[in-house]
Amino acid sequence: MEKKRTVQRRNKKKNRPKIRFDFWLMFTIFLLSFIACFVLYMLAANFNDNFFQDEFNQNVTEISSNPSDVESTNSTVENEIPTSETAPTPVANPIPESDAKDDSYFDNVCLLTDGTLIEMSEYGKFDPANIFGSAEMTAVGCNSTKISSSFGNVSMYDIVKNKKPDTVYIMLGKDLGASPIEDMLASYTTLVTNLRASLPEMKIYVMQLPPVIYDTETLSNAMIDDYNNRLLAMSNAAGIYCINTNEALRSEQNVLKEEYWSYEKLAISEAGYNKICSYIASHTA
Repeated sequence: MEKKRTVQRRNKKKNRPKIRFDFWLMFTIFLLSFIACFVLYMLAANFNDNFFQDEFNQNVTEISSNPSDVESTNSTVENEIPTSETAPTPVANPIPESDAKDDSYFDNVCLLTDGTLIEMSEYGKFDPANIFGSAEMTAVGCNSTKISSSFGNVSMYDIVKNKKPDTVYIMLGKDLGASPIEDMLASYTTLVTNLRASLPEMKIYVMQLPPVIYDTETLSNAMIDDYNNRLLAMSNAAGIYCINTNEALRSEQNVLKEEYWSYEKLAISEAGYNKICSYIASHTA
């Protein structure tokens, strides 16, 4: 009787050698490869003095080999990039005497002022609705001090931007002698620059400060003259107009004429306001 053979099947899958992924081994191989490449790169750079120039400036050399192409490329780029500012138009300041305008000239003209010309709303030829200022306004604070208007309690800049007059006259400087003159001019410059950028078609006239009838410890006519000269320079730099309202009210003694001063109000008199308006009408660009 034959014996039954027992066939034992080996589990090939079980005995197959396992392949495991060794992360650290792969990382080590990558690191060694990187180091080897880096060493070879640096050796090539050290043995070739023009290595980096050959490596990185090849395209630049090819472009610059034809000067006409470079010039053409540069001109194209310049034409494609618009300038953010327009160069100021040269202005002959202070504005010389001209043919006098009639009263209608003031219909669409605004006045921005501090306490110096605040009573212009009662005298002169300006429409009271076109005069904006306050006794608290200063040259230093001309961009931050708010003014009550039909547009709300807003800055001088916002008023003019919304009103869009044909012309604006500005007299600021009552704080001369109390505020640093550099700070006054910096704020003043910011105001006129912003107005010119926002309304380039609008004419801007900076009015020079009138003289005082007598010097004090804090304010003198010499200080006013220095400030007015700086206003003139600022106007020239900004490409806006400057009107010498100081000479309109000045006496032969280089002080304010008595007829233009009210001792009762300690301010410019009605005759002084009328003189300023007449001077403005006969000194236009």
